[in-house]
Order: sequence, then C-alpha cells, then structure tokens
Amino acid sequence: MIVSLLTLATLSFFPALMAFSASSDIFSMKISNRVSIALAVFYPALALGLGVPLPAILANLACGAAMLCLTFLLFTRGWIGGGDAKLAAATAPWLGWALMLDYGLLASIAGGALTLAIVLARRAPLPAWAARLAWIARLHDPDNGVPYGVALAAAGLALYPSSHIWRAATGL
Repeated sequence: MIVSLLTLATLSFFPALMAFSASSDIFSMKISNRVSIALAVFYPALALGLGVPLPAILANLACGAAMLCLTFLLFTRGWIGGGDAKLAAATAPWLGWALMLDYGLLASIAGGALTLAIVLARRAPLPAWAARLAWIARLHDPDNGVPYGVALAAAGLALYPSSHIWRAATGL
C-alpha cells in the first residue's frame, strides 16, 4: 500500500507534537505556544487536504474555541497552567465534539494518577544524583505544580485513532 505524504503527515504530526509537549512539560514545566499554534494551524490545513467536509472542520474548530473558553476559565481560577489550557484547546479540533467527554475523562484519570505519583514521590527524599538533575529537582519540589500536559497528551494520543481526521487519513 502506498501512503501519501498527506496521510503520513496527518498520522504523525499530531502524535509528534503531543509527545513533544508532554516531554517539554516534564523537563521544563512549560509547553511552547508554538506547539499549540502549530496544532491549531495544521488541523484545518490537513483536514481540508484530506477532503474532510468543511462543515465538519468548522464544527471541530468551534470545539477548539469552546475548549479555549473553558480552559481559560480554569486558568484564571489557578486550576491549570496557561500552557495546559492552550494545549487542550489546540487538541480539541483534532478530536472533535464526539470525543470531548472521553478526552476530559481520560485526561482527568491520567492527571489524577500523575498527580498522585508525584505527590507520593515528593514524600521520599531525593537521591543526590537525582537532585543534580534540574528537571527532577523541579518535579520533586512541592512548591511546583504537576506537568499536566503529560495527561493531556496521553489522553489525546489514546483517542486520536478514533478521531474523524484519523479515519479520513486511513480510510477507515
């Protein structure tokens, strides 16, 4: 089977940026605006190229806008970080309305497990070799938050094969 460049881009772009955002959040507690911008820009471009109907693309972009409103509210209350808010909003069009409840549920479960693991790890003393690694020391510091982008990325990756754009790219 010959795979087109458009199909390859669709099947790899989103997962690559999700993996990058998760690792960036672990190592620096930051998610670059460039990741969210790239996700927001490339979704409609790839979807159009794959022949996804324009009303479906617009509905998915509306899903992203709604998620941005929700996550901005969560950010203003101090419940999530700004990078997390933008990542969730940029992920939403890729998954669409049909997967938003699943995305929220999976991200919550993954985020809860991650938070529990970090809280428990913070109770143990940090070995000297680990304390020398800035990213581990940052994760271990109870004054820092939790890299929730990891949970958002994991949920997005888990659901991506069920998304409309994935089905359009694979013909499923």
